[in-house]
Amino acid sequence: MADVVGVIGGSGLYEMPGLADVRRVKVETPFGAPSDALVTGRLDSVPMVFLPRHGVGHRHTPTEVPYVANIWALKKLGVTRIISVSAVGSLREDIAPGHVVLVDQFMDRTRARRSTFFGGGIAGHVAFGDPVCGPLHDAALEAARTVGVTVHAHGTYVCMEGPQFSTRAESMLHRRDGADVVGMTNMPEAKLAREAEICYATLALATDYDCWHEHHDDVTVETVIAVLKANVAHAQQIIRETVRRLPAERTCPCASAARNAVMTAPDLIPPRRREELELLFGRYWK
Repeated sequence: MADVVGVIGGSGLYEMPGLADVRRVKVETPFGAPSDALVTGRLDSVPMVFLPRHGVGHRHTPTEVPYVANIWALKKLGVTRIISVSAVGSLREDIAPGHVVLVDQFMDRTRARRSTFFGGGIAGHVAFGDPVCGPLHDAALEAARTVGVTVHAHGTYVCMEGPQFSTRAESMLHRRDGADVVGMTNMPEAKLAREAEICYATLALATDYDCWHEHHDDVTVETVIAVLKANVAHAQQIIRETVRRLPAERTCPCASAARNAVMTAPDLIPPRRREELELLFGRYWK
């Protein structure tokens, strides 16, 4: 099967110049409906799948995003690499609104989201020490530098539950804990992608200084949207350049992350769970 690149982000990112053979595809999953229909196409001959994380028209809060269904649906359509485009608040003076951060670590402070495909009679664990795919991250970094945006090569993304923005105390805590940006959507997305053996990298677009910076206004929806709109074209360019730089073969650990993950004896896995997860782990049961 040809390598398929998935993009998870907001509206506008699938309206890319040069995207050919565009069509909307509805995917049924064992975990309910994805955020919306997925948009498929070809960019410079590379198969692509685009998924609006919050649904067209931004209908889902960060907590309501059906992360499990989204990742399963992308896997069903053959996606092997995901570029996640996300708005974030900056927790560092030198990461200014409009800058791009290629984060490589996460802190998960969500509390109301299903974060794994395991459970319900099947136990398993995947390695997650390095949650971002190295080759995909490097390709995106090189692409961002080629486009000419101000890009930060590393960073830690703390994911909070939301949908409210941070309190000032929370914002200061995130900074003391060593986070560089704060957002609401990359967890459990990255965890589920690893379980599904899909490479994952985040293109974090800084839109504001959260509320810790005494010389800048607190974050508002208006400021976030204004900066995002200004950066859609840059995000599109980075995605295009990233796709051009991807190696043909996946030699990263992501491609076999679940090889020894399942702890439950195959004959003890409930039939329903086996059917639901055949797409992800079936090759290891045969």
